[in-house]
Amino acid sequence: MLEESRILGIDPGTNIMGYGIIQVHGKKLVYVKHGVYRFDTRTESVIRLKAIYNATKELIEIYQPKSLAVEAPFFGKNVQSMLKLGRAQGVVLAAALSLDLEVQEYAPRKIKQSITGKGNASKEQVAAMLDHILVLPPSESISLDATDALSVAVCHYLQGSANISNLPKPILKKNQKKASNWTQFLDRNPDRINQ
Repeated sequence: MLEESRILGIDPGTNIMGYGIIQVHGKKLVYVKHGVYRFDTRTESVIRLKAIYNATKELIEIYQPKSLAVEAPFFGKNVQSMLKLGRAQGVVLAAALSLDLEVQEYAPRKIKQSITGKGNASKEQVAAMLDHILVLPPSESISLDATDALSVAVCHYLQGSANISNLPKPILKKNQKKASNWTQFLDRNPDRINQ
């Protein structure tokens, strides 16, 4: 990983695609942007796939990331949903590869584990931890798809980095009981709050 580079994270979907961009400055991560693209569910699926491809290329051309990380489809019971998600992911990867980006995919459990220390963390817990890591701008309208995409980008960085200055240290100190909520966790660990 370059000392100065950008990482684009994507949470693919045929209705909503989340994206998140971080900047790597040495061993520090800096928030750049996150958001979502919403696709018209009344249009044919192949038209939406083209829109996903174009949106991905647009993000790459505007923000010039060195690498792209994407959330891998998870195995669920609904085969149709998995197929649609797999197609969306494939289109995102094709767009990135067409522009010669390094690409990597991560399982949802791996992403949650890298951000919160728990592979079964909720989307809200991941979003709260990202806010403490990156100090996200206040917004009422940013969806969990956007923070999911941001978590993919942070996970990608962590997989290639042994140390980073603004990430939380191990969650439990020796002989300490697990915090029952985020407020209790932060009360016990004031050094993890970015000011």
